[in-house]
This record gives sequence, structure tokens and C-alpha cells, in this order.
Amino acid sequence: NVTAVLEFKLLGFSSNPHHQILLFVVGLVTYILTVLGNIIIILVVTLEPQLHSPLFKFLQNLSFLEVCYTTTIVPKMLSNLLAKRKSISFSGCMAQLYCFVFLGATECYLLAVMAYDRFLAVCQPLQYGVIMTEESYTRLAVGSWVTGVLTGFLPCLMVSRLHFCRYNLIDHFYCDISPLLRLSCSDTTVTEAVIFILSLLVLSSCFLLTLVSYLLIILTILKIPSASGKRVTFSTCSSHLMVVTIYYGAMMSMYVRPTYNLSSKLSKAVSLLYTVVTPLMNPVIYSLRNKAFKKALGKT
Repeated sequence: NVTAVLEFKLLGFSSNPHHQILLFVVGLVTYILTVLGNIIIILVVTLEPQLHSPLFKFLQNLSFLEVCYTTTIVPKMLSNLLAKRKSISFSGCMAQLYCFVFLGATECYLLAVMAYDRFLAVCQPLQYGVIMTEESYTRLAVGSWVTGVLTGFLPCLMVSRLHFCRYNLIDHFYCDISPLLRLSCSDTTVTEAVIFILSLLVLSSCFLLTLVSYLLIILTILKIPSASGKRVTFSTCSSHLMVVTIYYGAMMSMYVRPTYNLSSKLSKAVSLLYTVVTPLMNPVIYSLRNKAFKKALGKT
């Protein structure tokens, strides 16, 4: 009732038909690989009793989240690449924005919880079974999802209550906070400040917890006398840190800023990192580098 705009038009990446077809093919292949890779992880962990440990159950949660996360953004992006009328309704835009925010926040919480789980396994192996019980895993996993759901409400509520006048062109490939704030004809100062503070709290706290966990793991690894043991564990940790750094780096550059005046081209490029690239990389990094998972995958 507070907006004169009933739908938005997503400008996407390019108006060149040849570029759009190429982007569609690349995007479709990436989406299929992402969904298949994450579904395979979910099925293998479900079917193999030897993988019913907190580590792989957290991974199963992450894989399910990645399927939901990429499906929130990519299918609409692909349809708009081929459609003449690249539009999304106001309610559809707000729904996409909410799902994106809540799934993105949930991923931050899950990555932090997974880092904590690995810290316990490597640094406190004798106490791991006592601390990380089935009940503890359930609380951490459910807590991550519930907190993520709650985190998404405030930003979306504040954005949905802004006034959007006649101009309805969103210079992006999905409904993100930054282009919507630029599009609004309301005073967005309070909304920007609240989203900045919330983003700072969520991203910084989760990133610091994840980073500290891996640093403590690395310090513990340095004490391992075996060179091969060090090499294998360092390889796994470095891969995890790479994904975490890409994800958090991209998210922080977009949302942990007092203002949202990033150029549209740079904003789209950075957004691709955490909406398309990271969901594709996570199955490879978190599963195919794990011997127990590879063995179970071959058996399945």
C-alpha cells in the first residue's frame, strides 16, 4: 500500500542477444552442476551409515542450503536472459530478497559452526565425542536455520516499506538490497544504517569465529611430527579457508559499508561470486577432498 510500483524490470547483464545466449548456456550448465553436486552429497550422506557423523550432517545441511540459495537467484536470472519482458512483481521481488538474505545469513552461521566442529575434532579429539553429541549437532544446525530465518525479516521489512515511484528499472540480475535502495524515492538513511549494522554483526562475528577456529587448527597441525600428515591437513584447511575467504570477502564488500554506491558492473560481478561460484565450489572443497566421502561415493 506504500508503493506506486507493482513490478520491477531487471536489466541483467547485457542487451546483446548473442551475449545473453552465451550467458544463458554458461549459467544453465553451472546451475545444473551445482544442484547435481549438492544433491549427490545429500544422497551419499543419507545412504551411507559411516557418514552419519556431525561433520557430514553439517555438510548435508550446507548442500541443501546451497541448492535453495542458488535456486532463489539463478532460474529467474536464466529466464530473464531469454525473455523479452524481464520483469518481476513487487511481491516476487520482496520474496526473492527475503530468501536471499535469510539463506545467506544461514550459510554464514553454518560455516562458522562447521569450523567450530573441525576445531573440536582436531584440537580437542579426546573430548570431541562428549562435546559434539547428536543433541549438540541438532541444536547447532537448527539454531543456524532459525537464526537465519529471523535475520532476514528486518532488512526485508524495511526495504518493503520504502516508497518506489514511477522509475522501476533495477540495474541487477536479481532483487538485491543495494539497487533497491538506489531506486527508492524515500529517505533511506535509517534503512541503510540498520542493514549496515546488522550485516556488520552477522558477517564479522561469523567470519572471526571461522577464522579463529582455522588458525587454532593450523597451530595444532604444526605440532604434528609427520610431514605427510601436516601436508594433507594443511591442504584441506587451505581449501576451506579459500572458500570462506571468497564468500565472506564478497559479502563484506557488498553489505559492510556505510553507503551502497558500488558501481552496477562491479556489484554484479561480486554478486556472482557468492550466488553462483561459491555454491558450485562448496561440494568440491568440502567433500571430494575427503577420503571417507570419496570412498562412500564410490560404494554408492
